[in-house]
Amino acid sequence: MDCQKSLKNIKAKVLSREAINAQKGDGMKKVKLEETKPYDAPGHFNVTTLRLQHKETTGVENFWVGLSHFLPGGGAEMSSSNFEKVYFMISGQMTVVTEDGNEIVLEPFDSIYIPPGVKRYLINKTKMPATMLVICSYPKTVG
Repeated sequence: MDCQKSLKNIKAKVLSREAINAQKGDGMKKVKLEETKPYDAPGHFNVTTLRLQHKETTGVENFWVGLSHFLPGGGAEMSSSNFEKVYFMISGQMTVVTEDGNEIVLEPFDSIYIPPGVKRYLINKTKMPATMLVICSYPKTVG
């Protein structure tokens, strides 16, 4: 009984500390993987995409961060976007194919910067899943 009472007191103190920190308004927002929700990435196939940090979830203003799990044969169609992207490989292997057909293979801890307007095709050519962190700026607004 005394142990359970002590544990309840410790939990109450931790919760109180978290509430006080939230009230301080330091702006930091932790996101647990199990709290994330999948989103539909246009032109992507055989992939699960999760939004880790975004305007709509944590208020981050200049970029967003996603996590993509590509099955073998999964990828993204040849396309470009009007914002910057960085792909960072966590596990597995993905091939980035440029508009002129050059292939760039990304392995764990490799990253690649893709400027706005540059076309690329993504494909997991292996027989194993691949996990990639995706960091993107928001499209620039005119005006």
